[in-house]
Amino acid sequence: MDLLTVNDQQGAYPNSCYAATTRHLAPFAAAKGRITCDVCVIGGGYMGLSTALHLAQRGYDVVLLDAQRVGFGASGRNGGQIGQGQRLDQDELETLAGALTARALWDIGRQAVDLVRDLARSDLVEAKVHSGIIHADHKHRYRKHSRDYAAKLNDTYGYDLIRYLDQEELRYLVNSPAYCSGTLDTGAGHIHPLAFAFGLARMAKAAGVRIYEQSQVTELEYKTPAIARTAEADIIASHIVLGCNGYLGHLQPDVANHVMPLNNYIIATEPLSPEQQENILRNNYAVADSKFVVNYFRFSDDHRLLFGGTESYGYKFPTDISAAVQKPMLETFPQLKGTRIDYAWGGTLGITMNRMPHFARLSGNVLSLSGFSGHGLAMATLAGQIAAETIAGQAERFDIMANLPSPRFPGGTALRSPLMVLAMLWYSLRDKI
Repeated sequence: MDLLTVNDQQGAYPNSCYAATTRHLAPFAAAKGRITCDVCVIGGGYMGLSTALHLAQRGYDVVLLDAQRVGFGASGRNGGQIGQGQRLDQDELETLAGALTARALWDIGRQAVDLVRDLARSDLVEAKVHSGIIHADHKHRYRKHSRDYAAKLNDTYGYDLIRYLDQEELRYLVNSPAYCSGTLDTGAGHIHPLAFAFGLARMAKAAGVRIYEQSQVTELEYKTPAIARTAEADIIASHIVLGCNGYLGHLQPDVANHVMPLNNYIIATEPLSPEQQENILRNNYAVADSKFVVNYFRFSDDHRLLFGGTESYGYKFPTDISAAVQKPMLETFPQLKGTRIDYAWGGTLGITMNRMPHFARLSGNVLSLSGFSGHGLAMATLAGQIAAETIAGQAERFDIMANLPSPRFPGGTALRSPLMVLAMLWYSLRDKI
């Protein structure tokens, strides 16, 4: 089965509230014949679109290929949260890579959020960044870590936009019995994810990028120049950049050993009144909780509660996504019982063993940047800028990311899913203890 088609119609966006509330792009033609360019970018999500945009702004002739539609994958389906830092806390990064590299990774994470904010200011991006993400603790034992971590970011990293929330203040902001403490990061934020992806595509097109949709790459030739082959085209390029993330399939086996697909799901309620919104979540903040299988939620611009949660590792989405996600939603907000669910959809992201992105130079002129592990809205967008500067000869930020430990999934692509299911069962049990 092919993740590009097993859960979706060819060439069609999912029936999400995102697809229903943004101005769509006219379809781009499929690639045909022999096409030459400086750089061929494979994948039309945040990473690929940002790579193409930043290369075109540097004067490169760029072709971007997407097997479906731009923004079709996780970039157009995610929770819309723009998180600071990396997917791992700075404490974990200091242990993983040392204090100096951890500081560099923090700076890169800050740059990622700044880049999204900067790009969203373009008239071609029809989406607004809203400030504020709450990290909500679902266990009392996490209180000390949240308090200490906010203090560490304040004192050690000079980041004064995050603060600790005690139980009383958290309950005022997030009216749920499920949480006991947390942090509020007003430097982080959220955005309409599909509208942002469409905006990047408009910017890339305006900069001169040639975008082709319905153009799945089936073969790569690693030579100079490199060649990307589709069913109807050969793209001959001085450089190739892979931005396939969870939809890589069998195109690049070594990357697939490090990055595996994972399905995640979101529901959207009917529009809620201001009073109903205040009874759930104040100040239009987004929230992600401390569970290993994270629950995350926020309000859309048209006043629906968007609630994401539950994961699966098989190819197929559940037959009833709405029922699967309503369960954690009602556990979190019992007051929503009886609220109509208008949309339910799934998407496929790419995760790594240690939840840090996987950057790799596959040959002298072929790069891959993927595995953003649920932290991709900001980091994948910055990864595109990093890919562009690397091709232009400045690889400092690329090398910082590429030199991080990136373990393979045990057993490769054959065993990664069953082993991950066992691990998830363990973490799910731990979440409940």
